[in-house]
Amino acid sequence: MTRPTTSVTPNSWNFLRDPMIVPTGFREYDARWKYPDEINLPGITALGLGLATQMFARGIDPVIAVANDYRDYSLSIKNALMLGLIQGGVRVKDIGPAVSPMAYFAQFHLDVPAVAMVTASHNPNGWTGVKMGFERPLTHGPDEMSELRDIVLNGEGIARPGGAYEFVDGVKEAYLDDLVGDFKMTRPLKVVCATGNGTAAAFAPELFERIGVEVVPSHNELDYTFPHYNPNPEAMEMLHDMADSVRASGADFALGFDGDGDRCGVVDDEGEEIFADKVGVIMARDLSKIYPNAIFVADVKSTGLFASDPELQKNGASADYWKTGHSHMKRRVKELGALAGFEKSGHYFLAEPLGRGYDCAMRVAVEICKLMDRNPEMKMSDLRKALPKTWATPTMSPYCADTEKYQVLERLVAKLVAKHQAGESLAGRAIKEVVTVNGARVILDNGSWGLVRASSNTPNLVVVCESSHSEAEMRAIFADIDAVIRSEPLVGDYDQSI
Repeated sequence: MTRPTTSVTPNSWNFLRDPMIVPTGFREYDARWKYPDEINLPGITALGLGLATQMFARGIDPVIAVANDYRDYSLSIKNALMLGLIQGGVRVKDIGPAVSPMAYFAQFHLDVPAVAMVTASHNPNGWTGVKMGFERPLTHGPDEMSELRDIVLNGEGIARPGGAYEFVDGVKEAYLDDLVGDFKMTRPLKVVCATGNGTAAAFAPELFERIGVEVVPSHNELDYTFPHYNPNPEAMEMLHDMADSVRASGADFALGFDGDGDRCGVVDDEGEEIFADKVGVIMARDLSKIYPNAIFVADVKSTGLFASDPELQKNGASADYWKTGHSHMKRRVKELGALAGFEKSGHYFLAEPLGRGYDCAMRVAVEICKLMDRNPEMKMSDLRKALPKTWATPTMSPYCADTEKYQVLERLVAKLVAKHQAGESLAGRAIKEVVTVNGARVILDNGSWGLVRASSNTPNLVVVCESSHSEAEMRAIFADIDAVIRSEPLVGDYDQSI
């Protein structure tokens, strides 16, 4: 295999022949590049050959389910990836266009060990990537990604005989059947279904109708130009649009789905956005009544309520705060035998008997509807207001180059740990501890906290703050965290502010 290089340039003879791959596209738990600026089609084929080689090296049965999201170039990317997999001796089962959780479902439905989903997730058009895994329901984490990167970039891919291609029809229908099961709403429910014209538009409206939910459509026409906004239910633009739809329609709430259908956002009947970690606490409260003493995993960006909520404590629930990232969270849920995992970005990991442990926004949508069905006297806003009051920032992302962000973060973590060790305060309060499992989560003596970590997917740092006391304290926490961040000249502007 030709060793991939970054010296190949677009619109050149070599660009159509030789693999070009920017190394930073290999991230902690999936691979993402700007296409065609950072990777070309021969580069994608080299990635497929590398993935095949990794499968053989790890003794994985060489059969893989492959799918693509709804972007105009994703089919070309998938075809180039499958060419490399087949060249590497792998039998490919192509399930067509899909949301990511449908690809994960296919591993179980078709009884194959491996998956490769071509998607840029919630990244805007111009990005592509692959989510992949060998041990269902898990996906590649840092060790597997590092191993794959070395195989590909060092030109160590090995061509083998035995590769084959098969298109497998009917997986979408089986996936929807699996989601619906025998459930049907017993109370009337009217839900805004927001898909931002992305892949979930081919799934969510039908799913809601089949379980007896009245659908208020919101950008449910498939359109890979994303004419209204990029489908990302963590972005305020999408959440505000969902809120407008709720107010205009009188819906019970809105559910919004990202570009590859593995993340879900919620807006309640009053048009209030409920960040996914708070939705997680609402779900955990309900589920812990049915499954006492359950373990719930939350990522380090999530609210402190998983540990401090009196209702969860009363039901014997326990919380485990873990690394942000779908692969980290899936693995942790499986390791601990947790009932569910919740990530602030909107990934939910529902394990047996609720789900199979992978992140599926469609499964979460069904479970939220079931929750409302079990609590017919409650509105979504009632469930939100029943939680202990906290004040949290949105997830904010100051720019920091991929080549610099981890070194910058290392210095920031050291500075924040030093503040704690020196007995300094933050927002006028004593620092209780600094959790460094994933960046630095600075926890104050009243349970309020601020976090800085590196984004695994984009050239950014990630900043989140939450106060259990007041909005003023939340802003003070952010101001003091930001002051430390601003000591690093390589950090740029924020994508949004509080």
